Amino acid sequence: QVQLVESGGGLVQAGGSLRLSCATSGLTFSTYAMGWFRLAPGKEREFVGATSASGGRTQFADSVKGRFSISRDNAKNTVYLQMNSLKPEDTGVYICAARSTLISYYFASYKYWGQGTQVTVSS
Repeated sequence: QVQLVESGGGLVQAGGSLRLSCATSGLTFSTYAMGWFRLAPGKEREFVGATSASGGRTQFADSVKGRFSISRDNAKNTVYLQMNSLKPEDTGVYICAARSTLISYYFASYKYWGQGTQVTVSS
């Protein structure tokens, strides 16, 4: 059974940092591209960033470029989202997702996803 479990969310002041983790099991992690999405109240689910299966390629939404980074540890089957210089508009539930091989901006193209972790940025 495939599981993706996010952790590391919380309440942080604007300008602060958080690192989210997504631990996976039940899949051949090194063959999956991993994406991060966020869902905020009153908004549609939004692509945040993604990393290729090897970790050699990453892509980010314009709204987070230069502030967020993604890394993965294929030995631990875990992907991380480092979020710096957080803004109130970064508030939302952050969800990690897995799809075979290639990065995608589209959540519907991901095969597996987790329940999410809440990030709240206060002004």
